[in-house]
Amino acid sequence: MQYRKIGSLEVSVVGLGGNTFGPPRIDEPATHAVLHAAEDAGINFVDTAMGYGEGHSEEYIGTGLQGRRDKWVIATKYNFRGMGDMRPWDYIHKCCEDSLRKLQTDYIDLWQLHQPNVSVNEDEILRAMDDLIKAGKVREIGASNHQSWHMMHNIHTARTLGTKHYVSSQDHYNILRRQIEQDIVPFATYSGVKIIPFFPLAGGFLTGKYQKDVPPPPGTRGAEGSGIVKKMAVDRNYEIVPQLEEWAAERGHPVGELAIAWLTANPAVGSVITGVSNPQQVAMNAKGADWVLTPEEKAQIDKIAPREGDDAGPVGARAGVA
Repeated sequence: MQYRKIGSLEVSVVGLGGNTFGPPRIDEPATHAVLHAAEDAGINFVDTAMGYGEGHSEEYIGTGLQGRRDKWVIATKYNFRGMGDMRPWDYIHKCCEDSLRKLQTDYIDLWQLHQPNVSVNEDEILRAMDDLIKAGKVREIGASNHQSWHMMHNIHTARTLGTKHYVSSQDHYNILRRQIEQDIVPFATYSGVKIIPFFPLAGGFLTGKYQKDVPPPPGTRGAEGSGIVKKMAVDRNYEIVPQLEEWAAERGHPVGELAIAWLTANPAVGSVITGVSNPQQVAMNAKGADWVLTPEEKAQIDKIAPREGDDAGPVGARAGVA
């Protein structure tokens, strides 16, 4: 397993996404099994949020990591949807205390604002988070689903206030969905902020389990009516995925491992968070981290699956891959 820095935190390049922990996905014992299998594979980073698993994801992680806390880097997220008439400072502190209680820990390694809210001043957010950092309850701070201008505003405001700024940007990013390469990726490369991609397997689409005009396999996200799978189920992607499968198979890998390796080939990526349901999926994702693509291989993949808007002509016609 490779490890990289997100701020002061050393994390495995493959992490766990806590959005599968809790209803309607996997229960507490299954969550523990996934966490322990991940630890055995060298994974030390888990990301969750206050609302994941109907509020149970943090709880299941907390019970699963008892006696193991010092081996893990825990990231979680809050949002402003439930703030109501509370002052931002009070609300931010309440969210932190709630997460600490559920996670059964004294500190959060990486605490992230899940969605931007321009009605709350950046200095109010940073002052509240800085108080928590000084109290030892938070180590580093980050953001999710923010645009680069908002991230830069955060850095500028932090420098003005003399506080810490966001060290990570968690975004929807995979081979089939590359829009952030127009905005966040150049910003992260320039600023040193690390990208934490979510949906790296496109909700399972990049495992080859979904076929055009064939019902989704039982028990999959697609069978459950997942929104991400519906968005991925377009002609362009049905055309690209078989080509990626063939390319990966020629090199002795399944396409799911390629999806992980392609992301970790980007030095701006800190850790790829993968939502899994069982230890077997953990093992597959961990193998993806061991596959280091060459620049030539990366260029071949970029031809097979170009960023939307960059391609011209039929998909794959410009790949030039035997």
